[in-house]
Amino acid sequence: MIIGIPKEIMHEERRVAAAPEAVEKYIKDGFDVLIEKNAGLGANFKNESYEKVGAKIIDDPKEIFEKSDIILKVKEPQFNEKLGLHEVDMMHEGQYLLTFIHPAAPANHEMVKNLAKKGVISFTLEGIPRISRAQNMDALTSMSTCAGYKGILMAANLLTKFMPQIFTAVGMIKPANCLVIGTGVGGLQAIATAKRLGCKVTAADIRPDASEQAGSLGAKTIDLGVDKELAIGEGGYAKKLPDEVLEKEREVLQEHVKEADVIFLSALVPGKMAPILITEDMVKEMKEGSVIVDISIDQGGNCEITPPGEIEEKYGVSLVGIKNIPGELPTSSTWMFSQNLYNFVSYLFKDNKPAFDLKDEVVNKSITTMDGKIVHQGAKEAMGL
Repeated sequence: MIIGIPKEIMHEERRVAAAPEAVEKYIKDGFDVLIEKNAGLGANFKNESYEKVGAKIIDDPKEIFEKSDIILKVKEPQFNEKLGLHEVDMMHEGQYLLTFIHPAAPANHEMVKNLAKKGVISFTLEGIPRISRAQNMDALTSMSTCAGYKGILMAANLLTKFMPQIFTAVGMIKPANCLVIGTGVGGLQAIATAKRLGCKVTAADIRPDASEQAGSLGAKTIDLGVDKELAIGEGGYAKKLPDEVLEKEREVLQEHVKEADVIFLSALVPGKMAPILITEDMVKEMKEGSVIVDISIDQGGNCEITPPGEIEEKYGVSLVGIKNIPGELPTSSTWMFSQNLYNFVSYLFKDNKPAFDLKDEVVNKSITTMDGKIVHQGAKEAMGL
């Protein structure tokens, strides 16, 4: 089978789906690998490093999509302005796609429908369950680690005041207040980074264990008052809450939001739209010069007015909706991502042919389109199918 790795075309995306180390493994496993020219440059991986391990460098992305049996990407298929073609339009029936698709997000619904129409068998990486045997395939966890670290650094750059407590000849400056909502992997890394930078950190999560972990890192935790049975789903992930419970959660958060200088949002429900935890009215009440970094934006965002893919100022608050924050840390994030993806490919394909069981939890939770249909449960729910 032929693996194709096109250059990522999302604005300012510097990652690539495979580092040379992973490509070498694919080739040893019997795959042929085609990689678009300069695909790795943004992450500091030169063409020569891929050629050295046996990959073939291709100038035209259309050739990669045409010839490959498996397409590996970092971000969901997008419109290639240079070619005047959508990446889905370059794909063909029976081809496999492994990437972050975020099929429940409204912005991706049309693209997912087109993948199904094309007969593409697609897998979305954020669907991989957080279970012990899938840990080495869990790209979402790896990228969340990068986003938690880099997201706080981005907030520091946008914030109009010092983060740590500063003593000067003219007086003392108090530390910035950082509120982290959602203390999974990304949130915990954000807490650790904000603490290193000297912030006063408060954290909130509806799951007691996640809240306890936040406390162990030195954050003051908020009791959101959500019943444990309602909060915790399969695999320890957060569950989608009823609207009336979500409204009470927002009421608890409101006073903390007013006091925050930096808010880091990372609350996700697997396969579903991200819950809205900060409304536009809550943003209006925030201090001018404060910052919201919303890393849940790929699944719609935790803030009602986060601009997808952009950084904008509204009501005096900087809103960060950058979709590829891990791409701001391209060398480390590419290395982590490509190891996860290699392990996933090895799980799905044996002896150069597909060998997956649709009843298997890892497959069942990640498969998105197959046999001309959308099969991802969260996507179907979001689309009303």
